[in-house]
Amino acid sequence: MVDAGTDTDLSALIWTPQRSAALDRLERFAPRAGRAYAARRNFDFGPQDRSNVSALSPWIRHRLILEEEVLSSVLQRHSFSAAEKFVQEVFWRGYFKGWLEHRAQVWARYRSDLSDCLEGLDRDPALRDRYEAAVEGRSGIDCFDAWAKELVATGYLHNHTRMWFASIWIFTLHLPWQLGADLFLRHLLDGDPASNTLGWRWVGGLHTRGKTYLARASNIARYTDGRFDPAGQLATAAPALSEPALDAPRSPQFDATPKDIGRFGLLVTEEDGQPETLDLPGRPSALLGLAATAERSPLAVSDVARSFAEAAVGDALSRAAEAFGAEPAHTGDLQPGAEAWGPRLVDWARNRDLSVIVTAAPPVGPIRDSLTTAGPVLADAGITLLTVARRYDRAVWPHAGKGFFQLKAKIPKLLNGLGLSA
Repeated sequence: MVDAGTDTDLSALIWTPQRSAALDRLERFAPRAGRAYAARRNFDFGPQDRSNVSALSPWIRHRLILEEEVLSSVLQRHSFSAAEKFVQEVFWRGYFKGWLEHRAQVWARYRSDLSDCLEGLDRDPALRDRYEAAVEGRSGIDCFDAWAKELVATGYLHNHTRMWFASIWIFTLHLPWQLGADLFLRHLLDGDPASNTLGWRWVGGLHTRGKTYLARASNIARYTDGRFDPAGQLATAAPALSEPALDAPRSPQFDATPKDIGRFGLLVTEEDGQPETLDLPGRPSALLGLAATAERSPLAVSDVARSFAEAAVGDALSRAAEAFGAEPAHTGDLQPGAEAWGPRLVDWARNRDLSVIVTAAPPVGPIRDSLTTAGPVLADAGITLLTVARRYDRAVWPHAGKGFFQLKAKIPKLLNGLGLSA
């Protein structure tokens, strides 16, 4: 379970990669998700005190707990008006995922640009020195350096702090945003291709064209409760970054789930840790767990992030085995690269006499990349891959093609459609 001190002082918060720990944390936070959360959510009191925020993101990221469960728990305790700010924060996650579904090219471009940036470090020793100083917490800006070390040590940063960090990285240290996004993705327990990539783009003025986020010393001093005050150390302007125009957005496509496909195997990944609640076309005959955490970056992904994701898959497999009475196989984080998935899936399917593999529909990111690479290998072996989308994603993603505030206006209707009215 979660070692989180008392209910009022959630000190030394440890994220245990189990559904039971997520439910325990939600039960203790939900009573504070109303107006108290709205008033105090922007404060970062330090890693020893996360009592003012939910800290649920590592579990939600791997869907050890679902967005619908979180919303239901909160709206059972608070009116919509009282909990509206927290509810919006939950929908921000779905918005970012949906927006990237409309523009998958942004993920592909980020991956390509990141490779170019890493090569640039080899060509420019001065840039490499600045980059390494920032990553290692040696920039000379006390708050930034403390956050860099906290990120590596804990795999977590407060959301407000992530914005400050990204702003300082881009506008004060003048480092490529892609390298900063990669640093986060390699270390965060809740490292998510959509939220992370688009969050950095938002700070730099790429997500909402021309609108940037400037970290200010007075804001940091106020919302860190005086722990830091980088007066005179930060950039005073935040000129928007630029990029080539994006292609026209494409609406998300969801596969129809067949009613009866006969014998099939269920693939459990780090994208969905509740296989027992998927709308499956029957009972799976076999279970396999795979992770693609190492595929988050060309650089080494932290042991903290990898072990959390792999253990989350293991926890999901244990519950699926109990629910379905099928023997699980857990390979862990495959190496080397996405190309390993095809042969591994074919071997597993053949050993268990399977011609169909079913998995939770993965959003844009490494899991989808790995499955896309595996697709031709599976097809050549006569194996069909089916994906099953969550009701929440089907409801939210189609409304995320433009700005968040268009989705925000639809939140009450979406809640009603999901049966989550206050």
